[in-house]
Amino acid sequence: MKNIRIEIKWGIIFTIVMMLWTLLERLLGWHDVHIDKHAYYTLIFILPAFIMYYFALVEKRETDYAGQMNWSQGFRSGIIIGIVVALLSPLSQYITQTFISPHYFDNVIEYSVKSGTYETTEAAAEYFNLTNYIVQSMIFAVVTGAFTAAIVAIFTKKKYAN
Repeated sequence: MKNIRIEIKWGIIFTIVMMLWTLLERLLGWHDVHIDKHAYYTLIFILPAFIMYYFALVEKRETDYAGQMNWSQGFRSGIIIGIVVALLSPLSQYITQTFISPHYFDNVIEYSVKSGTYETTEAAAEYFNLTNYIVQSMIFAVVTGAFTAAIVAIFTKKKYAN
């Protein structure tokens, strides 16, 4: 556990920031009044995600690798962060859907039927529900974590000059 304490720390930080981002989305109306723009505006979170991964991998490099880290070490560290986020996803989704934005599913179901994405409320409800979002968020955390780690590891690798 000691050798992945930085990844655990940053996985927890990432999860907290993600829930704060969701609160911001709700306060800006992206979960109700402006739900039609939610899918686009939520993509802005890519920037904070990359920044957090950057700081996490720099900390890993400086703390655990004495200032040297190759791409695969950074990538591996990023994968572990994604796994931590995935493991925290059921709890974070529960908190998000119960306390931060309890009407999100009702709103997105209504919008998806009105917009024609789904033909019926029942069909939309099969997709927009806590169980499905937990599964999706776990998978998404690992996949996007790997993608983000692969890119950020390019910028955080460093070796001493010979």
